[in-house]
Amino acid sequence: MNRRHCATAAITLVCALALLTAPVQAMAAPIPEPGPTSTAPAAPKKSLEEVREEIDILYRKAGAATDAYNLAEEQSKKQSGEIVRLTKSIADGQARIAELKDRAGAQAREQYRSGGLPPGAQLVLSGDPDLFMDGVNQARQGQQATKGMLTELEQAQEDLETYTKDASLNREKIEANRVKQAKAKKSINAQIAAAEKIESQLAKEEQARLIQLEKDAASTAQAAWLSSGALKDINREASAAGKQALAFATAQIGKPYVWGAEGPGSYDCSGLTSQAWAAAKQPIPRTSQEQWRQLPHVAIQDMRPGDLIIYHSDASHVGMYVGDGSIVHAPRPGRHVTLTGAGTMQILGVVRPDK
Repeated sequence: MNRRHCATAAITLVCALALLTAPVQAMAAPIPEPGPTSTAPAAPKKSLEEVREEIDILYRKAGAATDAYNLAEEQSKKQSGEIVRLTKSIADGQARIAELKDRAGAQAREQYRSGGLPPGAQLVLSGDPDLFMDGVNQARQGQQATKGMLTELEQAQEDLETYTKDASLNREKIEANRVKQAKAKKSINAQIAAAEKIESQLAKEEQARLIQLEKDAASTAQAAWLSSGALKDINREASAAGKQALAFATAQIGKPYVWGAEGPGSYDCSGLTSQAWAAAKQPIPRTSQEQWRQLPHVAIQDMRPGDLIIYHSDASHVGMYVGDGSIVHAPRPGRHVTLTGAGTMQILGVVRPDK
């Protein structure tokens, strides 16, 4: 028994010594996965010329949205005026129907008082052929008048239904245009805000250089346009109405651009041209796109002061030609009504309001 205990103790001692003499593996925190040795390269900073082009695109998009806003507003005004006219027509129609019904009622009451006897019976009762014939003639006239009155009543009711339907349709169009205006307004503000944000991030020196870049680009474009021979005669005579429109437009120089504005304190591009021609007693469409679509086109080489130059492929900008290769226009937000070269922007064509 003692031998067995001694053997067990010996085995236990050997095992303990083996554990104590074995190499110890330290328990450390997991080694993290190797990360990238360097961050992704930052996007190269845009040049001022690229910034200028980006800002120009944003303002052009704002200009196109402004045209959409103005068109929706003009259509809403037109439809509101049509509703006023239709409302009056509806009231007049209702009054006419009431009058015709009163007349029909009066005839029915008169017939009732005469007993409603047929002409033959009236002849027997009267005993007077002459009196009878007078009665027959009056009866025929009364029948014709009644027939005409019923026809007029029927037509008045049909007209009233048409007026009511048209008024309802115009109200639907006004609501659709209100939605278009709200969408365009949101787009305008977004484009302008994006452009202003870019400009605000520039240092003062960069902002000054940006303005100079704009002037340089305009000068280069104007020189290229003049040298192309597109405009052969720069000193044509304006028409009498053109002179009036031109005098109005140039009198607005220095006033700020505000989208949707038609004066007197501020203007957008087509607000200036439409008001100038309104001052010349020659109303024209409100927007540059409609001015391009509706007014007579003339060749650039035949252009004269007072004509309107439409710019960009979407007809989103307009200026008034003043002669000497220049225009007066309301450029964009942040700028004022000014004179500039007619060839500083992409010309779509020329229209003449008083052709």
